[in-house]
Order: sequence, then structure tokens, then C-alpha cells
Amino acid sequence: MSKALLAAATVFAAIITGTCALAQQDLFRGDQKIDVQALTCGQLANTYQEDADALTMWYAGWYNGLAKGHLFNLKQVKQLEHELIMYCKANQEKKIIEGIAVVFKDERAKRGIKLAD
Repeated sequence: MSKALLAAATVFAAIITGTCALAQQDLFRGDQKIDVQALTCGQLANTYQEDADALTMWYAGWYNGLAKGHLFNLKQVKQLEHELIMYCKANQEKKIIEGIAVVFKDERAKRGIKLAD
């Protein structure tokens, strides 16, 4: 697995844990299914912490699967989750997956990782 994909997967998983807002939303109701590609940053920024944590783990697995990866770094995931939450609080109209792309791009730049063309 490439370093860029691994970094992206770990970054995203770490980004989704630090949410606490005045008007929190319950994203998980009963056995309702959620379209994770349609969720907005506002929904993430205003949900309960346990919902944010669950989403973070789901996205981490999703991105690891896309990268055909099997590694997980909880500390890194938590840091990236925090960065995603900060992005989402400032950009509530954006989709979460757009926020993940921004956070991953920043993380790759910090680490000097360049994607192949």
C-alpha cells in the first residue's frame, strides 16, 4: 500500500472525534442506514461524540479498504479526526468527504508525500 493512501486512511479516521455543539444531532436512529457520502460537515460538527467516533472508524475502514491497507494507528487517526472536525466547524456546508480530502492533502504535504500522476 502506498504511503499516501495509508496516510489518507489514518488521517481521516483520526479526524472525526472532537465534536460537541449546542444543538447536537442524533445521526443514528434505530436501524436507519446513512449515506456517508452525503453527510455534511455541519452534521458531523453538530453530532454526539459517540456518533462522530463511529463515523471516524467507518471512514478509516473505508479508506483503508480502498487503499487495500490493513494497518491502523489510533493516535494518528484521533489527530486527523480532530483536524477534520476543526475544518467541518468552519465549513459546515461542505460534505465530510470533501473535508477528508482537504485534511489528507494537508497531511501528505506535511509528510512530504507526493502522489503519482
